[in-house]
Amino acid sequence: MAKASANDTQLLRVGDLALRTGTSTRMLRYYENKGLIHADRSSTGQRLFDPAVAQQVGHIRTLLAAGLSTQVIGELLGCIRDPGRLEACAVPVLVDHLRDYDTQIADLVTTRDTLQGLIDSATSDSIASSG
Repeated sequence: MAKASANDTQLLRVGDLALRTGTSTRMLRYYENKGLIHADRSSTGQRLFDPAVAQQVGHIRTLLAAGLSTQVIGELLGCIRDPGRLEACAVPVLVDHLRDYDTQIADLVTTRDTLQGLIDSATSDSIASSG
């Protein structure tokens, strides 16, 4: 990794970035390891982040909350321009994931209906046999 410049005072150490983003230092190191964020290194090897990385961490957390994997998020990072807004290049990937979730939801509703039918059947059988 690149060494940080002499102007390290503007950069954030991992603990400072964690405080600013509400993300653990462990998770920030994980994001860095996955290539989602980038850190320079000080002469002593400390991670130093550009303050703009805080906004990127926010995007990552939003995408994780939407159920996307870090691999997919890595593919979408180039589609992020403004806070909370993705560019059109993200739409095909998001549509695919939305379809997957719709399928999972439909499957869960079917499973729920089957379970409810079994419960109703067992309940009505026990009421009929006790009457």
